Amino acid sequence: MTDVPYSSATGIDRRSGDRRAEGQYDRALRGLLWVAGGIAVVLFAGLMMQLVTEPGGTNSYANLADAFLHGRLDVAACFDIDCAVFDGRTYVIFPPAPAVLAMPFVAVFGTSFAGFIALATLMSAGALALWWRILKSLAVERTTAIWILVAVAVGTPLYFVTIRGDGVWFLAQVSAFLFSSLAVWAVVERKSLTLVGVFVGVAFLSRQMTILLVPFLYALWLRQDEKLFAFDRQRITAIVKVALPIVGAVAVYMAYNYARFGSPLDTGYDYIATSLADRTIITERAEGLGLFSPDYFLFNVFYFFVQGFHVDFAGTYQTAIGEMDRFGTSLLAASPFVLLLVFAPLRRPLVIGALCVLAMTLPMMVYHSNGYSQFNVQRYVLDWLPVLIVALAMTIKRQLLPPFAVLVTWAAGLTAVTAAVAFIGTAA
Repeated sequence: MTDVPYSSATGIDRRSGDRRAEGQYDRALRGLLWVAGGIAVVLFAGLMMQLVTEPGGTNSYANLADAFLHGRLDVAACFDIDCAVFDGRTYVIFPPAPAVLAMPFVAVFGTSFAGFIALATLMSAGALALWWRILKSLAVERTTAIWILVAVAVGTPLYFVTIRGDGVWFLAQVSAFLFSSLAVWAVVERKSLTLVGVFVGVAFLSRQMTILLVPFLYALWLRQDEKLFAFDRQRITAIVKVALPIVGAVAVYMAYNYARFGSPLDTGYDYIATSLADRTIITERAEGLGLFSPDYFLFNVFYFFVQGFHVDFAGTYQTAIGEMDRFGTSLLAASPFVLLLVFAPLRRPLVIGALCVLAMTLPMMVYHSNGYSQFNVQRYVLDWLPVLIVALAMTIKRQLLPPFAVLVTWAAGLTAVTAAVAFIGTAA
């Protein structure tokens, strides 16, 4: 029997029923978007409040920028605990690109420059604008693209590293995300491997692990009908184009290390100098177990995949909001929409991207710090967030959009709760 849109037995017009269901579907999505958008507006207001009240004198990249302006590599002092003392000189151990970006501002305002959160905000906004273009180029439907951008903006570590951009660690994360996003844009819109190499090089000089995105970007650049491995002249030329700027960036970093510590592979982490007053659990770990140890594995696995949002309650009756867990919340608890990637298509860029993520994540499982101190999602996720965004773009189709919207709204709400608890803890 042939299915027909109108049933004489029931008197129901099936086409009309489908239209009503479609209308309810769209209204529910719009309603959720209003909720998520409202949360995003509140979070943006909180970001603006932090931005205008930034005190200055908190980000060691200001000191490094000032050193560069005066032809030095060492700094007079540090604003944080993660500095290295070697041969009587103090060094900011982190890669130098964010300091170079800050040099014009430090040249004008000095090391007391109080605009690092504003700088981080501009970089994050620029990255989101790039992703709007990238998603359009990937033929992502407009509503889905909006939801993905909401997810990235307030459902990932991006919000918290932006609002804490006055710290050296967080500015480095934002800088690396901007330039790795530019690398994806160069692949998708410009098809320029030279630009890809340049942007990956700058990302590497912000966060070293981002160099492992190169295989993913290369796979994204290839057409679906092209072989992954080929050794003809065209392919070799392409590899040279992407490799030369990256090799140049690595050479700069090795020369930078050699000039500071006498070895191109010595990043200075072994010389981190902290006073007794500034000692933390991270200090104890580094001194007692080293920077890398299998003893960290179980802890890091739990905090990356399992650990939920947690607030300690204080006071005599433990009814007052106290501090949050400074080791953060797991990716699956704080950004549950990533679970929908079980439906990701087995396309070559995503498979290779997953291998790149694995290569970045495994060393972090035996590293002494999981991103401490941080709130909500593990901030190291930002190193491979471009892979995650492309995977979402290729996975979230119309049939998956409703659960995706629900989970993104939950993630945005948890970010807002986290921000509120952090503010209360700071005020107290």
